[in-house]
Amino acid sequence: MSEAMTQRRRSGPPDRSELPGYLVSDPRRRPDPATRELAQGLGWFSIGLGLTEVACGGAIARWLGMPRSATIIRAYGVRELLQGIGILGARDPTPWISARVAGDALDIATVLPGLEGHNPRKDNVVIALVALAGVTAADVICARSLSEAPLAPSEKVRRDYRQRSGFRRRAEAMRGAARGFKPPPDIIGPEAMRPWALTNA
Repeated sequence: MSEAMTQRRRSGPPDRSELPGYLVSDPRRRPDPATRELAQGLGWFSIGLGLTEVACGGAIARWLGMPRSATIIRAYGVRELLQGIGILGARDPTPWISARVAGDALDIATVLPGLEGHNPRKDNVVIALVALAGVTAADVICARSLSEAPLAPSEKVRRDYRQRSGFRRRAEAMRGAARGFKPPPDIIGPEAMRPWALTNA
């Protein structure tokens, strides 16, 4: 074994730049179906919430006892709409879900001041914060699952193996090919199966 190969083995897996082009993975992630469904659900939720905030920003601000925040809430509604469209339209929703996590932090920071002073709607503020905490947890779980999902294979690998079944010939040609096969007599099988093999020889 050459010194270069030995050194490479010691240093761990090769860098992406050292691999042939057809072996380099696609930078997009390939999440499991449950994670994809969660991401899609968060996308639709984001659109619904965004429409509500844009249309009813003033009413939401008054319900929170924070009437001066109406403009900010409407702006956050536009943000939610853009994120929802991005999640549903992207082949890889990972960056959009991560943006939702950052948006959740902004929402919480905006609502928290409602607990200060003599706000008569503090109970509503607590309800809003609990709801935001639940949504944030879902966003964090989804973002983590997406970031830990395996990378999709490169386009060349997908193209090369798209028509392959794993068999040397078509299934119709291979059906029954092993019929009548007898193993060589010198094959030693497990101890428990030797009497059965001798009986059926």
